[in-house]
Amino acid sequence: QVQLVESGGGLVQPGGSLMLSCAASKSRFTFYVMGWYRQAPGKQRELVATMTSRGSTNYADSVKGRFTISRDNTKNTAFLQMNSLKPDDTAVYYCNAKEADIATTILGDYWGQGTQVTVSS
Repeated sequence: QVQLVESGGGLVQPGGSLMLSCAASKSRFTFYVMGWYRQAPGKQRELVATMTSRGSTNYADSVKGRFTISRDNTKNTAFLQMNSLKPDDTAVYYCNAKEADIATTILGDYWGQGTQVTVSS
């Protein structure tokens, strides 16, 4: 069973920065997509950013220009650099990884336990 372990959340003032990390345990297959989602109190979980193993990225409009996703495919690790943080970014951030075969057929969909990010003065 694949496990994802997140780290890097915390409390930061508006305008500050945080970096989240997500380490995935070994898999027989490639993690075709790794990404970050978030869920604020009373709201649905939403996509923040994703990145394929080939380097294609997708960002929510609300974080474009402020957040950057990156990956280290050799270590099955994903990162989310968050700059210019706003109170609206406050949420639990979840790492997601989708493993796939060589034809990019999704074989597994995994979630981390979540890490709290609070942006407040």
